[in-house]
Amino acid sequence: MATESNEPLTPAGQLFVQPATELIINCALGLDRPVGTELVRSVISDSLLAKHPRFTSLLVTNKHGRPRWKTVELDLDRHIILFPDAVSDDVDDEVAVNDYIANLSVSCPLNTDKPLWEIHILAAHKCVVIRFHHALGDGVSLLSLLLTLCRKVNNSEKMPTIEAPVVRKSSRESVGRWLWKVLKMMWFTVVYMLEFFMRCLWFRDKETAVRGGEGVEMWPRKLATARFKLEEMKTVKSAVVNATINDVLFGVISSGLSRYLENHSTKPLQEGVRITGAAMVNLRKSPGIQEITELMKKNSGSRWGNTFGMMLLPIYYNGSGSDPLQYMKRAKIMIDKKKLSLEAFLSYKIGYLVLKCFGPKFASLLNYRIICNTSFTISNLVGPKEEFMIAGIPVTYVRASSSSLAHAITMHMVCYAGKADMQILVAKDIIPHPEILAKYFEDALLEMKEAALATKFPQNSG
Repeated sequence: MATESNEPLTPAGQLFVQPATELIINCALGLDRPVGTELVRSVISDSLLAKHPRFTSLLVTNKHGRPRWKTVELDLDRHIILFPDAVSDDVDDEVAVNDYIANLSVSCPLNTDKPLWEIHILAAHKCVVIRFHHALGDGVSLLSLLLTLCRKVNNSEKMPTIEAPVVRKSSRESVGRWLWKVLKMMWFTVVYMLEFFMRCLWFRDKETAVRGGEGVEMWPRKLATARFKLEEMKTVKSAVVNATINDVLFGVISSGLSRYLENHSTKPLQEGVRITGAAMVNLRKSPGIQEITELMKKNSGSRWGNTFGMMLLPIYYNGSGSDPLQYMKRAKIMIDKKKLSLEAFLSYKIGYLVLKCFGPKFASLLNYRIICNTSFTISNLVGPKEEFMIAGIPVTYVRASSSSLAHAITMHMVCYAGKADMQILVAKDIIPHPEILAKYFEDALLEMKEAALATKFPQNSG
């Protein structure tokens, strides 16, 4: 059991327990066969999860009104919830699970009389839904802990691992080139942070068929899944020098949203209308999934908790007839500028300063204003390349979504075993058919792949 008995919440944790910005992560694991309560209990009881201080603590308030973690004896039976029968009349397991998670995202907060996590067993659908309060940690921390329960399918003695991102070695730069890079960094940082402050106050996206706003977080939700193949994303990536999977993903989103707006807007849109997304950016020194031992060290640069900043990523409406690869090329140019700036780092540091000086309620209000004044949320988490299993049962998919925000659309992609599944959570009174949007995203990737292959292997004329 943990030795920390009365630890204060981190600043980011305080933000996630405020009513306007409270957030729960819903992680769905597809299984090769159904499981029951006893198996899940045996797996959890012998795991690090049952001993982790965050997962064995209540969220309480001290006499000064400040939230803290208080260690308690863990009662696993209160955290494992079994649904032996189908949770929906729909015969399709994916639709049934998505409908179940969509309902959880609005109407089912986590009880604060127990540690803030639950496991829902959807036995009839061969799925387990793990619910974590975001105050427990960010996606990187939580996935790192989750992987300690897992073993590789092809080697049952080893935990699944994440391939470290390839860091390109930059060639030696001249002094002039270095100074120019620094000047660009300073300029981009000033411009992007000025916009960030404006979004906190009054500047907002124009009304479109995908924009939410204040109060939309309480509206009913629908959830759909867009399925991509990583090999196809890599094919598209290879068509542009130094492109990344994130560039491809944002190009796909830009193309798919443009097509959706073209076909579902009540009035014609002007070419180039801006639609702004809020993206969460991992700020740990070591990118990707972390070793759990590093996360648990107090003085580690990769310590447990919520360590991420925010970037505002704009896309622009372009009607039909656009070159599919242009969406990715425009995305890459924009994202390269964003990565050169200090926007994500400063959003984290300034948010921390605001919270310390003015309190979590005011910081929560500013974050809520940013969400109200933009159009969508996007995140991407890289999981293991190889298939893994839990208690000898292969995991067929890993998907993540969150509880509802003031955005009418939130998108969370997880890469696992050669697949990339993106969960698209929408306010159904604004976007009634998210499966159409998912299809537009899938078609956008296929069109980009065909264009990339045509560029690489042009057909002989005549």
